[in-house]
Amino acid sequence: MYEITIAKAFAAAHAIRLPDGSLEPVHGHNWPIEVSVASAGLDAIETVMDFHILEKSLDALIAKVHNRHLNEVEPFIGTKVNPTAERVAWWIANQISLTLPEGVRLTQVRVGEAPGCFATYRP
Repeated sequence: MYEITIAKAFAAAHAIRLPDGSLEPVHGHNWPIEVSVASAGLDAIETVMDFHILEKSLDALIAKVHNRHLNEVEPFIGTKVNPTAERVAWWIANQISLTLPEGVRLTQVRVGEAPGCFATYRP
């Protein structure tokens, strides 16, 4: 098994819906992201996949949320998906998985919300 990881970051605000249905105050974070993918073997040029292709896919996702209010971006609009770090990791994982070459699978997405605080999604 081989695995590669890319790391990026974006800045965005959010307001988490609390159990009583209210929203916490809107606040912002710098969100570090790590995306890891793996394969059982290597491709024709002896890589899991091209780092630049994975990076381009993540950059396209980041462009949708960078300097935005997550509560105003699909799938976080309304009450469908709460914009927690866990669900941001889930969203990135689901979107990145659609872009991976055959034989490559997502192993995890790690998202930071505050210094020393990370959420990890493993499909």
